[in-house]
Amino acid sequence: MATLPSTHCCHTYSPLPPSSSSSSSSSSSSVSYLRVYSSVHGRLQRVSISSIPKRFVSAKVSQQNALGMQDGPAAPAANPIENEAHFKKLKDGLFSAPSSKESKDTTVFNVNESESTVSITVVGASGDLAKKKIFPALFALFYEDFLPKHFTIYGYARSKMTDAELRDMVSKTLTCRIDKRENCGEKMDQFLQRCFYHSGQYDSQDHFAELDKKLKEHEVGRVPNRLFYLSIPPNIFIDAVRCASSSASSGNGWTRVIVEKPFGRDSESSAALTKALKQYLEEDQIFRIDHYLGKELVENLSVLRFSNLIFEPLWSRQYIRNVQLIFSEDFGTEGRGGYFDNYGIIRDIMQNHLLQILALFAMETPVSLDAEDIRNEKVKVLRSMRPLQLENVVTGQYKSHVRGGITYPAYTDDKTVPKDSLTPTFAAAALFIDNARWDGVPFLMKAGKALHNKRAEIRVQFRHVPGNLYRDIGTELDHATNELVIRVQPDEAIVLRINNKVPGLGMRLDRSNLNLHYAARYSKEIPDAYERLLLDAIEGERRLFIRSDELDAAWALFTPLLKEIEEKKVIPEYYPYGSRGPVGAHYLAARYKVRWGDVGLEP
Repeated sequence: MATLPSTHCCHTYSPLPPSSSSSSSSSSSSVSYLRVYSSVHGRLQRVSISSIPKRFVSAKVSQQNALGMQDGPAAPAANPIENEAHFKKLKDGLFSAPSSKESKDTTVFNVNESESTVSITVVGASGDLAKKKIFPALFALFYEDFLPKHFTIYGYARSKMTDAELRDMVSKTLTCRIDKRENCGEKMDQFLQRCFYHSGQYDSQDHFAELDKKLKEHEVGRVPNRLFYLSIPPNIFIDAVRCASSSASSGNGWTRVIVEKPFGRDSESSAALTKALKQYLEEDQIFRIDHYLGKELVENLSVLRFSNLIFEPLWSRQYIRNVQLIFSEDFGTEGRGGYFDNYGIIRDIMQNHLLQILALFAMETPVSLDAEDIRNEKVKVLRSMRPLQLENVVTGQYKSHVRGGITYPAYTDDKTVPKDSLTPTFAAAALFIDNARWDGVPFLMKAGKALHNKRAEIRVQFRHVPGNLYRDIGTELDHATNELVIRVQPDEAIVLRINNKVPGLGMRLDRSNLNLHYAARYSKEIPDAYERLLLDAIEGERRLFIRSDELDAAWALFTPLLKEIEEKKVIPEYYPYGSRGPVGAHYLAARYKVRWGDVGLEP
């Protein structure tokens, strides 16, 4: 982190010059290499470490080559390490080697001589997100042996609490893997002993300086690396970052900050937030988290497309009729209306979660698996998208409904919501990507609360078969269309709908599903999205985090629409709690000769 002069600082560094852009900074840095033995070529090969996510690097890496992971020329070749225990010890130092931008000291640490430690500070530790997601995800990583050997977790919040009280609070939310229950209680005790608490104000450099002293007590004798998770409201992000930067950043390791959405309300506020963060942080220290990018089926998108020959040739306007991104929740705001009313469903779900999935789905093949190569392709997609028009958007708000003798409240029945609120709790939109691959293909999004079910999925509807031989045997044309369904949650699955003959002497077609149901196919429990993203942040892997220019492009697409909706005070279409949403969404789809895939038969 860059620092500001302060009498409360516990460290003094010279700030790094700000990078002109995230992409240029990555390209200008020197390339690090590993020498990997190839059984195919029978010789050692020089491989760019930037193209391989760290967790995928083979364990058979020479001890001397581990030093080559720091920026600089490749280390001399050496024999592979065969001893796994030795490698485990090496890994704890390997993953924590600071990048050239993250290190604020010119000293180069030899991982054979100095072990490292990671201090994870959850800022806002008494909040729901920390209790329900962050601490359980950290324990799951510890339980699976993915955390470094030396780590410490600190909770930081304004609430007065002792270490014992924090551990008691955290213990109530921890669970062990379904497929690994041995030593569960013992593992929990070991994890909780690594958890500590510090009470302080988010805008107090003195309190962060006190935290710094406590962190140093656990880091003594090791290279200190520090990760701050900002689980706090966005209006206090900058205060917390400023204080952590000046009073609690690492002196000779890396310092990284995870920032939770929302990243502003529009282009202007988002740009102001980014500018303020970059007063104290370099771009590669900022990890903007969108937990949907950590979902297993979203992570599998690029694998499904780029490693299967049957899909890649079909991934274009020539074969795909439309793509649908659907998000629905079967509950309302439930007391969170005060927060939600300031943002609405478009900002809360569509501008980030669904748009990020769309960019991953539609991007061109990246040069490599390197984070910058992938994010470059996503930015190209976002910049190629046609500006959203109000005529291509339908908004809705749920109203009270009685079902089964139970009265479900309207959105405005929430005491934290103004009675005259026009904030949409549902939205559907048609988006278009004006490039050679996707020209003319409608990408339909819909997201809503208080709907009939809970789901998040991608539906790819293919074009009709030209000159269909079976069109005259009573088959409805729309139902005869092939469809690929990628169900992100719940009950993760990949389903391919095909047409098939029903067994018998007659000729009757049936729509059948080729179903990869994850729970049936894999016995291992699917990790929570926060586990993957926290592990990536610790390892410095940025593929699933949002870059600043990517964020700018996303807001540029939605900001004019949001301003028009608010300035014209567009009245949302009201729909009953627990229904399928506004009728207007079906008219929007019909305008492009499309039917929503989640209506009717469902896989």
